[in-house]
Amino acid sequence: MKKSVYMAEMDAFTYREKLAENPVVFVPVGALEQHGSHMAMCVDAYLTKAMAGATAERVGGICAEPIIYGYKSQQRSGGGFHLTGTTSLDGSTLIAIVRDIARNLVEDGARKVVFMNGHYENYQFVFEGVDLALRDLRAKGIEDARVMLMSYWDFVDDKTIEELYPEGFTGWDLEHAGVMETSLMLLLYPDLVDMDRIDPELYTGLPAVLPNYDMLPIVPEYTPPSGCLSHPGASTREKGVILRDVAVKNMVAAIEKEFGLSK
Repeated sequence: MKKSVYMAEMDAFTYREKLAENPVVFVPVGALEQHGSHMAMCVDAYLTKAMAGATAERVGGICAEPIIYGYKSQQRSGGGFHLTGTTSLDGSTLIAIVRDIARNLVEDGARKVVFMNGHYENYQFVFEGVDLALRDLRAKGIEDARVMLMSYWDFVDDKTIEELYPEGFTGWDLEHAGVMETSLMLLLYPDLVDMDRIDPELYTGLPAVLPNYDMLPIVPEYTPPSGCLSHPGASTREKGVILRDVAVKNMVAAIEKEFGLSK
């Protein structure tokens, strides 16, 4: 059996031996969400698993399987959960899933856990799930587990943003299916991207101009016709390399600091 940082690719005995070494265990948290006509809907889960795996390799860690479904896509950060293909969880469901996974990992022996988020809307629900899991564990007398939460795009520094977005950066909330995700997909999963599908008649009104409030029921007309919130046309594999390398480097530094890992 090949050596792998991915938990699902290990046999249970190898996993047990790895846990005994007190590694950092990563849990990618993604979503199944529309990403325009030019990319597959697996973007959030696949990219986050790849980023978590690359980070795990750098710190001698383990990468668990991703949480495939995420919280409801919002119009102002993901186009909206009214769009066909976006298949989402209620907040309470995501909290429960995170709570169960965190508790199980720690009960099996993990003491350093990182939940890596890849879907903008997930973060606070992941936070709540982890907090409740730690409460459960303390009630059982397990008090030495530490859990770190991060969204990988937060580790792309200002210098890199200025380099990759020379015409100005609209913010991560509007980067849904834009340059960052498309460039990373061109690097990591090029067979799931088709830049020829960027139809000029469809990819209009970008970057999106949205109200600074939310409406329910959703007003479909507020979402650009492509479902994207910024234009992916300037995406390249080369930008994907830069984005991956910078984010992984900075995530490794943060993890080493918080968990006291030797460099």
